[in-house]
Amino acid sequence: MIQIKEFIKNKKALVVGLGILGGGVSTCLWLLKHKAKLTITDLKSKKDLEKSLRKLKKYSSNIKLVLGKHNKTDFKNNDIIVINQGVPIKNNPYLKIANQANKLIENETSLFFRFNKNPVIAVTGSWGKTTTTNWIAHLLRGKYNNVIAGGNTPDNPVLSFLDKLKIDNPIVLELPSCSLELPILKYKAPKIAIITNLYRNHLNRHGTIKNYALAKSHIFQNQKDTDYLILNYNNKWTKFFLSLKPASQVYFISHNPLPKEKNGIFNKNNKIYFQENKKKKLIFNASSFSKHWGEHNVDNLMTAVLASKLFGLTFSLIKKRINSLPQVKFRQEKVFQSKKLLVINDSSATSPDATISALQRFAHQKNTNLILITGGTDKNLKYDELAKRIKKDILPKNLVILNGSASKKLVKELNKIRYSNKYFVFESLRECFCYGLCQKKQKKRNIVLFSPSAASFEKFKNEFDRAEQFNKLIKRLK
Repeated sequence: MIQIKEFIKNKKALVVGLGILGGGVSTCLWLLKHKAKLTITDLKSKKDLEKSLRKLKKYSSNIKLVLGKHNKTDFKNNDIIVINQGVPIKNNPYLKIANQANKLIENETSLFFRFNKNPVIAVTGSWGKTTTTNWIAHLLRGKYNNVIAGGNTPDNPVLSFLDKLKIDNPIVLELPSCSLELPILKYKAPKIAIITNLYRNHLNRHGTIKNYALAKSHIFQNQKDTDYLILNYNNKWTKFFLSLKPASQVYFISHNPLPKEKNGIFNKNNKIYFQENKKKKLIFNASSFSKHWGEHNVDNLMTAVLASKLFGLTFSLIKKRINSLPQVKFRQEKVFQSKKLLVINDSSATSPDATISALQRFAHQKNTNLILITGGTDKNLKYDELAKRIKKDILPKNLVILNGSASKKLVKELNKIRYSNKYFVFESLRECFCYGLCQKKQKKRNIVLFSPSAASFEKFKNEFDRAEQFNKLIKRLK
């Protein structure tokens, strides 16, 4: 395996997209550490990138900046082109120039897999991947002291910990589709690859759901027959993934009993069974878990349990860890509770399916009054099913919409099914939240659910910024 030093030192590296989430900064710091000659290019202005540039200030004399534009010559004259995951790859004219010049094109994830020597559990999917990633790491810590969870997070991008890895560090990575577009796993495939599910998402980037699925499928590209692939037996795109003939051993999670010839974990009346070689074994009863976490999280739990089992943990050890599973930030997170009010921050719900899941969990609870705050930026998704679910679960006076391109699509679908027009559309999150708090029921507990069902870029930097701004409103309430 080629060493980092000989790969990077004195090479001219172009980082395309510094960004504001942290991954671009992490990539730049890693390249600088290994003595690359660095150029950063970004279509954003210096003012927009101020926070990220501040973190690179002490290296400014070693960095060439090209901001507010891209120069074609930079894509011809640099040795390595490193793409920030926020930069679209499809039909990108500048990457076409780099390809024609036979330049090496990487992203932070491909660089990680190029040099990492440790066993990896890699998780992707339309939703559930962040929770699943964190829960796998939590279960593994029952046996291993130095488990690292990272990937698609501003807190722990992959290159921030690559150089610190020790030989006994198991790694659990969350990999979104944008980091999987390049054939990143040609260097070393994950020991366990997981696709939690696949639904319409990110079509503004991928164009078609098939292209989206193909990007996801790269997670098991180049796996061997000693590796494992975990798929959702109930998801209709699982047949597509199987048609690509993965070389790894395939295991499934399922809402219902699996066919006898399939290996995996399934749920039968809230009892979780493990099945392997046509033999099944009861592992535990998930009734109390389902009541506390919601039915959708039973899938995430089964996936985490199965991955941990395949990684070498015993079921007895796994069961001891389940009661202390962590709440993942901004995923149906209960951020305020009192006798009269429960506030849920589900800002990471960036698709209609994710919000439908939240409604399934919180609607129709006894003696509660559910208020939904939703809306945001469109990703070329459909909102007909969410509109139907809102009509079923949300009173018109309890529907609060934050205006945006996706919100307009949702309103159009609500009008089609003749949902009442007595709901409210506001321009700011503060207005939405304040209105949601004004809905009072003397004998019922109010639940304010912030679940946007869309991206955030028209009014926020990203979903993390959106979530933090919502939490600032909660602090004022407290």
